[in-house]
Amino acid sequence: QVQLVESGGGLVQAGGSLRLSCTASGGTVSTRTLGWYRQAPGQQREMVAVQASGGAKNYADSVKGRFSISRDYSRNTVDLQMDNLRLEDTAVYYCYIFPSPRLPGSWGQGTQVTVSS
Repeated sequence: QVQLVESGGGLVQAGGSLRLSCTASGGTVSTRTLGWYRQAPGQQREMVAVQASGGAKNYADSVKGRFSISRDYSRNTVDLQMDNLRLEDTAVYYCYIFPSPRLPGSWGQGTQVTVSS
C-alpha cells in the first residue's frame, strides 16, 4: 500500500500563501490519480483539487483561481499551492491516492492549515 506524507501546513494571515507537499512511497503512483482534500471542524471531508496521471486537473469551485495542484512524477510528489487564503480555508488538509483496479486508495495523516484575520 502506498504511504503518503504531507508537509507545509501552518498558520498564515488571510490573503497570504502556503504550499503543501505530499510525498508518496511504497508503490507506483505515476499511473494513479492524486489529490488534496480538507476537513474543517464539524464538517465533512471535501475535495479540494485532484490531478489525474495524464495531467487533467479538477478543483473545487471554492478554490478555483486561488489554488493550484501540481505533480512531479520523478519525485512522486503532489503539491498544492494556496494563494489568497481565506478564513474559511482553515482545515486539516489530506493527501489522497485514488484506488486502482488492483490497489486500494490511501490517505496521508493530514496537515493543519490555519488562516487568521
